[in-house]
Amino acid sequence: MDMNRRQFFRVSGAGLAASSLVALGFSPSAALAETRAFKLTRATVARSICPYCSVSCGMLIYKLGDGSKNAKDHVIHVEGDPDNPVSRGSLCPKGAGVMDMINSPARIKYPMVREAGGKEWKRIGWAEALNRISKHMKDDRDANFQTTNAAGTTVNRWTSTGFLVCSSSSNESSYLTVKVARGLGMVGIDTQARV
Repeated sequence: MDMNRRQFFRVSGAGLAASSLVALGFSPSAALAETRAFKLTRATVARSICPYCSVSCGMLIYKLGDGSKNAKDHVIHVEGDPDNPVSRGSLCPKGAGVMDMINSPARIKYPMVREAGGKEWKRIGWAEALNRISKHMKDDRDANFQTTNAAGTTVNRWTSTGFLVCSSSSNESSYLTVKVARGLGMVGIDTQARV
């Protein structure tokens, strides 16, 4: 092995440094065998359903945050739920990208209203939003409810309002939603999956 003086000093210095570290208790095999901390170790996990279509794939949503008063939890990872009987851990590209929707600064998290003739949206509380919706529905139903058609046949229908059912809801909640909408006389009922 041909080695010049400079290379000899480099090899000797590296050997001296390695033997000194071993003498001080540093074992390179143990250091190399140590695994780095898994990024989800400190995260809390919640099971959820993908909001996009009627397949209702299961999701595991991981968030960081210690639950203290001034700390805000934030989602750091989303993956398919392998225990979900529908998707068995797989997600489509839309479902796999749901973390971008969750963490988007443009995401609306509260009810907003724009008054008639107004140009600005303002934030309102949930109770006020539900009260406004129910009042508008009642006023519209009272004004447009049809008990009979032109032939005099009893129809009891409300054709001026429709209902859009969430496609990722369970069979039971979908059944109840349709029952309530049909009980009010609504004819136009559809699901988000077809939109």
